[in-house]
Amino acid sequence: MDTVERSDKEQLQGRLRGSVLLPGEPQYDEARTIWNAMIDKRPAMIVRCAGAADVHTALDFARERGLPLAVRGGGHNIAGSALVNDGLVIDLSAMRAVRVDPQAKRAWVEGGALLRDLDHEAQAYGLATPLGINSTTGVGGLTLGGGFGWLTRKYGLAVDNLVAADVVIAAGERLHVDAGSHADLFWALRGGGGNFGVVTGFEFALHPVGPLVTAGLIVFPFEQARTLLRNYRDYVEALDENVSVWAVLRGAPPLPFLPEAVHGTGIVALAFFSPAPPEAVAQEIATVRGFGTPVGEHVGAVPYSAWQQAFDPLLVPPARNYWKSHNFNTLSDAAIDIVVDYAGRLPSAQSEIFLGLLGGAANRHAPHETAYPHRAAMYAMNVHTRWEDPSEDAACLAWARAFFQAAAPHAAGGVYINFLNEDEVDRIADAYGPNYGRLREIKTRYDPNNLFRSNQNIRPGP
Repeated sequence: MDTVERSDKEQLQGRLRGSVLLPGEPQYDEARTIWNAMIDKRPAMIVRCAGAADVHTALDFARERGLPLAVRGGGHNIAGSALVNDGLVIDLSAMRAVRVDPQAKRAWVEGGALLRDLDHEAQAYGLATPLGINSTTGVGGLTLGGGFGWLTRKYGLAVDNLVAADVVIAAGERLHVDAGSHADLFWALRGGGGNFGVVTGFEFALHPVGPLVTAGLIVFPFEQARTLLRNYRDYVEALDENVSVWAVLRGAPPLPFLPEAVHGTGIVALAFFSPAPPEAVAQEIATVRGFGTPVGEHVGAVPYSAWQQAFDPLLVPPARNYWKSHNFNTLSDAAIDIVVDYAGRLPSAQSEIFLGLLGGAANRHAPHETAYPHRAAMYAMNVHTRWEDPSEDAACLAWARAFFQAAAPHAAGGVYINFLNEDEVDRIADAYGPNYGRLREIKTRYDPNNLFRSNQNIRPGP
């Protein structure tokens, strides 16, 4: 069945607290619009769930009628897995509640919550858990793929702080999973993507963070990039886990602390972060500043929740986005040369290359402890190609793919699953690494018919 009749909608609507949207109805086009403007899919039905019972009902409806299924949380996934053509979308975007217990240092988060929702509630108590770097990202998708950001070197990945989850599996059963209950499924959820069910709730461990942290940018001209990145590489190899520094190569945005003459020119921005106060990391800031001759700097005490939103203006929709990514265990001089070469000829004003720094607490776990396996990776490099005019598609895609191929011989071979495009099916095994075989066994156990396949898919066994 690839269509849904109005009578089907009426039957389903009567069993829901949420709402059902069909093509041509008000709000349908808004509901099928996601962050990446390259994704233009038309579901047969979108079910905006109000709670876990709605998820259960919608899942049963899709399974019984043989409808392709997708699950939407924040809608931020680059591959567009939140939507499916001619199928049913379980839309969790109305399920954004967050509850915090400051004494137990725990947060309970609904499946449609965004990073900013969790940060807002937890920061009211000076608490946080490791998440990403863009506040409009969905907590669910980020976590199921591993989840890393500014707090990762200090407190690990999002999956390292996941304590329990509530999930609706393909058969329709609702399970509460943790280390002692359905431990195999709990293991798989921590890095196995959306392959195993609809997670309607997450429980996270929280840590004392903020409300003020030390963060900001030290910006250098692109002409210094090669020497700067080598200094950066040597520095972070032995960096204290209380500090994180990411490198971003792009055209300079019109930031108020940069001279107007610098706006639009090539830069290397080193994003500095520490949960410690500025005076405790003053020497670290000075060291980073000394990598070259900056053209501007703005580093100091800032609310953690504000820093979590600092890069949002560079990622607002609508825009066309295409990513290519590699993990690196170390950055060779040859790898740096390739980064600098391609950063010197970005295909659009909004494109960038960034090196997300891992290490620290993220690398203290063995690859088999969670489904996320990349515990030796020191950097996640993302080639973020971004533009608005479809006529630029060919040039932007060609640049990203050429860069990816040139860098591949110097990379570690693995890739962060949340950075995979929908055209990278051949890299799925690389994303799951040595855990792929066990993940396939668990997939076969909980979803033998591959109902959950709008994702970086793990196919069940025979």
